[in-house]
Amino acid sequence: MTLGALAEFVKIKLDIEERSLGESMERYELVVIGSGPSGRRAAVQAAKWNKRVLVIEKSPAIGGVSVHTGTLPSKTLRETVLNLSGWRERTFYGRSYRVKDNITAGDLLERLHMTLQHEVDNLEHQFVRNKVDWIQGLAHFVDPNTLEIVDDDGEITSVHGDKILIATGTQPHRPDYIPFDGETIIDSDEIIDLKTLPRSLAVIGAGVIGIEYATIFSALDVAVTVIEPRETMLDFIDRELIAEFTHLLRQQNVTFRFGQGVEAIDKVEGGGNMITLENKRIVKADMVLFSAGRMGATDKLSLDKAGIKADHRNRIQVNENFQTEVDHIYAAGDVIGFPSLASTSMEQGRIVACHAFEQDAYDAPEYFPYGIYSVPEMSTVGMSEEEVQQRGIPYECGVCHFHETARGQIMGLSHGMMKMIFSLKTRRLLGVHIVGEGATELIHIGQAVLNLKGTLEYFVENTFNYPTLAEAYKVAALDAWNRMPSE
Repeated sequence: MTLGALAEFVKIKLDIEERSLGESMERYELVVIGSGPSGRRAAVQAAKWNKRVLVIEKSPAIGGVSVHTGTLPSKTLRETVLNLSGWRERTFYGRSYRVKDNITAGDLLERLHMTLQHEVDNLEHQFVRNKVDWIQGLAHFVDPNTLEIVDDDGEITSVHGDKILIATGTQPHRPDYIPFDGETIIDSDEIIDLKTLPRSLAVIGAGVIGIEYATIFSALDVAVTVIEPRETMLDFIDRELIAEFTHLLRQQNVTFRFGQGVEAIDKVEGGGNMITLENKRIVKADMVLFSAGRMGATDKLSLDKAGIKADHRNRIQVNENFQTEVDHIYAAGDVIGFPSLASTSMEQGRIVACHAFEQDAYDAPEYFPYGIYSVPEMSTVGMSEEEVQQRGIPYECGVCHFHETARGQIMGLSHGMMKMIFSLKTRRLLGVHIVGEGATELIHIGQAVLNLKGTLEYFVENTFNYPTLAEAYKVAALDAWNRMPSE
């Protein structure tokens, strides 16, 4: 066979294979598994470049864990609790003040369902507007480019993806020794389906999710006990901030049991649960929330058929471009681990789309804000005081308590503080740490100055609206300036 004939034979063979592929399955330039923050951001970004994109979502509605069981539900419940309980006004009107007496689980869920439906409608409209296809079903790999999707009726659809993004998020860790029943012993996904509010709640695990729900229920005057095997909690947060936060929670009738794991949980006849700790101490609670870790939702993906391995928590390792060990397969969002934030997941999805289709992508800023929607909320950006000390950087701190500001007095804030850290050598801002009302909104001023390499002088010389909580930046900066050596 001549070279010309061989080339013609190869061309015909490839044409036949391509026609065969087209007849047997749909072909997409990008297939995204999961419609959470990273998945939908990647899908929409790729679609804006006229790429053919498919999003696979196992649930009947798009949005992923972020919309249906994680970020939005917990934050909506928090806001509803603060509004109905009158928590923000109790400094003025007393601890017995309520906007609504006899708050029920139904009161909380009514607003939740309205919020989630509105968000789902927005996301569906966004997919339609950008011509992103989506299909409901459970996906698994057949080979590195082929996925099978099984819907609720057992029907199977096969698709080919030139590029594939795994954005399946996480699911609660449910160890065998916890007797989950979906009613009084629950995980963090089940808590949004409560039928009744408990009089007492035990939260096992003092991570972000556990602390958020512990403080939300405490604002409803539910007696809360937090059980944590470690001696500390939220170790990535500045220790001074945690000390202030812990003090406030103890004033709100939250009890901490640090340094003890759970040995057993037993049902109590007549209702409630008895939790036996490793030191044999007993904690009784109407309801138990187990919130000690989450696992990557990858167990049903058949990753081995794609040539990908997951770690012991079913998470996927990626490189700086969010590529897995198989170059055309990416992973982003909670499924790759820390920081597991909706905000950073969105940026990861954008970067995936840019890299997959060889488009320029701006690098994510070095410092991003971390928000914890507890009661009161916390937010932090940059280095903590402990990190600054570990790096051996000469520094000074400035602190403002919210009650020192006029706005704080108007709002009746008896607690809350802002802590700022500056380099003595360069006078640059190194970190901002806030606990109190509006922390997750206020943090963005510090984030901007930090990433723009701003100094102490910006806050000292700048004018802030009066009266605002943002004025705390100037007060904290002046507090540091008064103790810093002259230039």
